[in-house]
Amino acid sequence: MYTFNSRIRYSETDETGLLSLDAIINYLQDCTNFESEDLGVGMDYLDKRKIMWMLSSWQIVIEDYPPFGEKIKIGTQSYGYDKMIGYRNFLITDEDGKTIVTANSNWVLMDMQKGRPIIVSPEIGDIYGKYEPLKMDYSPRKIKLPAYGKECEGFIVREYHLDTNHHVNNGQYVRMAMLSLGISDKVKELRVEYKKQALLGDKIIPVVYKDSNNWYVSLNNEKGKAYAVVHFIF
Repeated sequence: MYTFNSRIRYSETDETGLLSLDAIINYLQDCTNFESEDLGVGMDYLDKRKIMWMLSSWQIVIEDYPPFGEKIKIGTQSYGYDKMIGYRNFLITDEDGKTIVTANSNWVLMDMQKGRPIIVSPEIGDIYGKYEPLKMDYSPRKIKLPAYGKECEGFIVREYHLDTNHHVNNGQYVRMAMLSLGISDKVKELRVEYKKQALLGDKIIPVVYKDSNNWYVSLNNEKGKAYAVVHFIF
C-alpha cells in the first residue's frame, strides 16, 4: 500500500476541533494523486496524453474523527481494473495503527478530447499493481433514491468549486449536499455516485430525501438530471 504521513492541521478541523469530513475526502484524493506522481503517471503524464481518471463513486466508512494535532497515516492501493474502470481502496490510521477511515472507490479513464471513457491499457493500469481488496462491507456503486424528495435552494458553480480539470471538485459536491441537509451530526458512512460534470456558471439544485437514518441528496441540473447523488448514514 502506498502511504504518506500527516498531522491534522487546525485548518482541517471543524467547529468541534475534530478532523472534518471535507478534510477526510481531501486526504483520500491527495493520496491517490501523490501515488500517481511518484509512479510517473501524474498530472503531466495524463495531460500530455489528453486523458484523466474521473471518480465514479465513493464509499467512505468513518470509524473516528481524530482531533487537531493527531498524527495520521493515509494509504491507498489499487485492486485491479476492468475495461474502463479502475478499483481503489483507501485507509487512514492513527499513530497506533487504529483504523480511522476505510474507503472504496471506482475511477473511469476518460479521453478528454472526445469526452468519453476509454479502455485502461496495461501501460497505465499495471503500474499501480494489484492488491487484495481491504475488508469492508462493500455497497453497490449506484445509489437508489427513495420515492419522494424535497427541493432546496440551488447553488451557482463558482471558481472556488473547480479543480484543475475545470469541473466541480469531487469534495465540493459533498459540501453542497451537507449544506442542503443542515445537519451537524458526524457522518458514519458516505456514498457518492458521480453522474455528470458540473462547470462554471451551472446551477445545482439539491433534492433531499430521507429514509430511516439514511439521508440522500441528489444534486441536479435545472432539467432535473443528477450531477451527483450523495448518501449519508449518521
